[in-house]
Amino acid sequence: MEQPRRVALIAAAGFYVGPHLARILAARGHDLVLGDPDASLVEELIAGGTNVEAVSGTRDLVKRESSQRLVDAAMNRFGRIDSATAFSGLIVTGRFMNSKVEDLETVMQGCMVAPYHFMQTVLAPMIEQGEGQVLVITSASGARATPEAPLYSAARAGANHLVHNVAHEVARHNVQVNAIGTNYMDFPEFRRASGADDPAIMAKIERKVPLGRLGTMEEFAHFCTPWVDGTSRFTTGQFVSYAGGWA
Repeated sequence: MEQPRRVALIAAAGFYVGPHLARILAARGHDLVLGDPDASLVEELIAGGTNVEAVSGTRDLVKRESSQRLVDAAMNRFGRIDSATAFSGLIVTGRFMNSKVEDLETVMQGCMVAPYHFMQTVLAPMIEQGEGQVLVITSASGARATPEAPLYSAARAGANHLVHNVAHEVARHNVQVNAIGTNYMDFPEFRRASGADDPAIMAKIERKVPLGRLGTMEEFAHFCTPWVDGTSRFTTGQFVSYAGGWA
């Protein structure tokens, strides 16, 4: 009997690594559930033979209903979820002694509450089916002191440890949960926020990265793929920094 195609859910598929990861997983025979993808990406994937379920209005994972709508769409269309990937986080910068408790509440919502809702929601059908893979994309700042963003760094560390704990809880169900933390990635939001389009500022940024450059979305998508494509199923509860040696 022919094996059913794997189903991969990608939240925020129109943002960050989402489009690149979607293309790779489609090329590897996955059907896709995509949160807020660009229409052109959906057309491209369908033209290539991939079954795509696009769900709009789910970018904000702080709202539990965003994750639930993605899961409901997957189950209604395909009846299963083999892997699920999400990127979350709200950045607050500045020194700790100049911060306010409202700043802490902001980063906790974006960095802890969002992955909490996402994991709890996508894991339910995976536990029931007895297999699955979850990848939470966090930040490499959670692996080291980050003076310019101490609250954000601390919240990201909490998310990484939450992944570790959740993975241990669901391992007996043959479900893997892992986290990858990024920094110094070449994408429009980072370039705008850091001023990296100015060559002088870019040179300063690159000097902070041991590998001397920003990471690309294409290479990051390839790094993410084995965690969610079913080819490597003996790793769980891990956090890996993807930041050119910075962490």
